[in-house]
Amino acid sequence: MHDTLLLFGATGDLAARMLFPSLAHLLRDRLLPDGFRVVAVGRQEFDPDGFREWLSERIEGFVGDDMKAREWVELFERTEYVTADLADPASIPEVLGHYAERPCVSYLATPPALFIPITQGLKAAGLLDAPSRLVLEKPLGRDLASAREINAAIRACAAEEQVFRIDHYLGKAAVQNLAALRFGNTLFEAVWSRRWIESVDIMIAETTGVDGRDGYYAKSGALRDMVQNHILQLLCLIAMEPPSALDADSVRDEKLKVLRALRPMRPADACTDVVRGRYGDGVVGGRSVTGYAPPEGTDPETFVAVRAYIDNWRWAGVPFRLVTGKRMPTRSTQVVVNFRPVSHWLFEHPRREKAAPNRLVLKLQPEEAVELGLMNSLAGPEWGAQELKPLPLDLTVHRETPRRIAYERLLLDALIGNPALFVRSDEVEAAWAFIDSVIAAWTAGSCPVHPYPAGSWGPKEAEEFLPGALTEPPRPERPTPRSAL
Repeated sequence: MHDTLLLFGATGDLAARMLFPSLAHLLRDRLLPDGFRVVAVGRQEFDPDGFREWLSERIEGFVGDDMKAREWVELFERTEYVTADLADPASIPEVLGHYAERPCVSYLATPPALFIPITQGLKAAGLLDAPSRLVLEKPLGRDLASAREINAAIRACAAEEQVFRIDHYLGKAAVQNLAALRFGNTLFEAVWSRRWIESVDIMIAETTGVDGRDGYYAKSGALRDMVQNHILQLLCLIAMEPPSALDADSVRDEKLKVLRALRPMRPADACTDVVRGRYGDGVVGGRSVTGYAPPEGTDPETFVAVRAYIDNWRWAGVPFRLVTGKRMPTRSTQVVVNFRPVSHWLFEHPRREKAAPNRLVLKLQPEEAVELGLMNSLAGPEWGAQELKPLPLDLTVHRETPRRIAYERLLLDALIGNPALFVRSDEVEAAWAFIDSVIAAWTAGSCPVHPYPAGSWGPKEAEEFLPGALTEPPRPERPTPRSAL
């Protein structure tokens, strides 16, 4: 395990909300080596004490009283701050070159525009000599062309096996359990195809808004921000063929096949298979919130629903409805597998058209749950005929131990050198190829951005993308102070 972490973008929001708390938890649990150190790199001028004081103030809002714990004191003692011009490759060897005496992990928690100059600077400083590693945060570019440019520049500086591209959803234990559910149970694998499955819904609903990310969101929008990475990765885990083994490349090879089989969006289908929305004023969680007004000359969406198709033998003709939105009524990530109706209906009550087909609901956050919807008989001796009603079968295993923050697992894997939960370059490019086709199609089709009030489930035009299972209120959350955020 490497014992040096160079953290670029150390003064950013991600570092304060996720990365430093994750490192503190790993230190507390004694999962980091004795000589572990963090070199925080940013553009702002701080002396060592000034950075620690500034960081303490930023982090306190996220972790509260935990700031007084021993692990935070220890983390600050192990952290030093270095100022560098991250846009200038020549500045990095000058200020960081002396850290090349032992292997390290360089974590780029920066905008993608800085990936190339930072990587080139690290290469010049000898900080990417094997077995050192490079970790890249999403998004990797904003389209296929920029992703290819970044990948090519990184390939010139480091081997693919040294590069760890993060999608933090893959670090969530609930997401990893999708493979266990699919490939560890004959019951599901036997019916996991177009013959038995009618449609699949994947939704990530957020109660938060753009909230200070106006500039980024004006250029990004929900499709680039959430669908290109998180939702397409979930789709791959649901749709991929069984890998020959659970090693990194076997799994990523199967995910890549799914991404390459996604049917490109056509302009003729764009306005029926895509709905875009942007939230206005409304009420979320009992609190009035202001609508999002993007900068003049931009037209980003904060809600997007896409009907996608995978053109292969297993999934031909099965619609995958991909939905994400900000300022939704509840925070929820769910996958719903809708099975086909039974081939011949024998019962009088309810009538065939009123019967509820079987449905598998995988709730990934804020609370993990697995539910299987079946039809159950209410027949009794005094009844003249059987009557069936839906019966939810709760398959959830309740855990007393809270889940780790997803970044804890990913940071640990990067330090160890385990790439299984990271994304390969060809996966990134295949995902962007599909996203580019959607953007090109809605541009050619002049698809509008529909308004929706904050606190709703999106524009009324998207109702057909929102089956009831996705919008049912979640059960009350159990206390999970360290759940994967």
